[in-house]
Amino acid sequence: MQQQRNPFQLVGIGAVLLLVGITSGCGSNGQIPAQASASPPPVAEASIKVSSGSVGNYMVTAWNDLGMHCLNPTYDTAVILPPYNTVWAQVVQRGNPPHIVTTGLTAQYRMINNTKSYGKGTYGQFWDNAKKLFGVTLAKDKGLNLMDPFISNGLSGQMVNKGDHFEVDGIPVVPMDDSGKWNPYQQAEITIKDSTGKVVAQTRNTVPTSDEINCAKCHGADAFNDILKKHDLRHSTKLMTSKPVLCAGCHGSPALGQTGPGSSGKYLSQAIHGYHASKGASCYDCHPGNKTQCSRSLAHTNATGNCTACHGDLSQVSNSITAGRVPWAQEPSCAKCHAGVPEVDTGSTLYRHGKGHGGLACAACHGSPHAMVPTNQPTDNYQAIQYQGKAVALGSCAACHDSNKGEGFSEFAKEHGSGQKASACAICHTGFKDPQQAKFPHGFLWKTRSSTGGGAGGSAD
Repeated sequence: MQQQRNPFQLVGIGAVLLLVGITSGCGSNGQIPAQASASPPPVAEASIKVSSGSVGNYMVTAWNDLGMHCLNPTYDTAVILPPYNTVWAQVVQRGNPPHIVTTGLTAQYRMINNTKSYGKGTYGQFWDNAKKLFGVTLAKDKGLNLMDPFISNGLSGQMVNKGDHFEVDGIPVVPMDDSGKWNPYQQAEITIKDSTGKVVAQTRNTVPTSDEINCAKCHGADAFNDILKKHDLRHSTKLMTSKPVLCAGCHGSPALGQTGPGSSGKYLSQAIHGYHASKGASCYDCHPGNKTQCSRSLAHTNATGNCTACHGDLSQVSNSITAGRVPWAQEPSCAKCHAGVPEVDTGSTLYRHGKGHGGLACAACHGSPHAMVPTNQPTDNYQAIQYQGKAVALGSCAACHDSNKGEGFSEFAKEHGSGQKASACAICHTGFKDPQQAKFPHGFLWKTRSSTGGGAGGSAD
């Protein structure tokens, strides 16, 4: 008989749990909290309020590492994931050529209209039970930080200089702002200052988080207790007398930094997807959710999220883990569909860690995973509109053109070379010393798309 254990008991503060992604099996009692309103509808591009674009010699782009982070709405029964969000930012010093810079600069973040998490709904149970669940006592409104455990971040503060980018891990944001509105697509303001304290660049990015999961679809109104009772009955565990229970206590989760399947012998992703594959569950029952609909890139989604086009169905997800795939570490590649385009095939490096043109992260230009620009959420499109006036990938020819002229790179160099007509490249480039096709994003190779698809005439997206 397996007993529930706590694999996160920290040996001092030096123990690091690498939280590389948190979307799998997001916990909930099966419904949006009663005091919360529904997810806001998409807003037309023309109605988005955006600050002015370039602020001078620098530009900053920021993104969330996964495009959606999940959390439990309660932390007194079954617990899958903590409130934990991650934001990355890259700063470019504009020039001919431009350079990615962090030296001499600082980066600050603040959640907009969201200054606290404790006291909203039942999310405060995370802090009340953090010691038992994760082996650490946290101040209210301070989060776990499994990348830099000596730093406990709140809803505003300093980002850490990581060499070629700034990063903040473990923002304990919940999907309810200070006005009490439930909103899974909140924003952070990112501010870059020089050594004198002068603001040199500023932008906003989506900090997505949702507790929406429809466990009640099968488990009833008291879903979490029903899950624990049935687990005890089926597997002879004693979870009901061990509450709150961290599911990763027995089922290893690389999303929480674990490197193996745990004492149960099954990864959490393998167990959840495999068991529910024959129960009539759909992707949006868990990966939030019927209202959140976290897969929102217009070029990569449909009414059902189109999750299976990349990830396969529930059975395939589970079976691939049984066959040896490590969840969260081995995921679909962009090159599966976008073959033959330079810089798209990043090998074993996932999109969220991938780099391309000039050392920029893939997400710096294209947007967060599951939220590649343009999306149906205005917060995701903010930077594209800020810097080039249109919600398409940064630097895309579609910022100005509805279609390409078909003449290729030579035509671009003639029309937009140094001293000629401006282009979306001017976000970073003040000119081109030596225009060479191979040096352009994706080698200046693209697939023609409609202007609503995010890249007609531009570099591949």
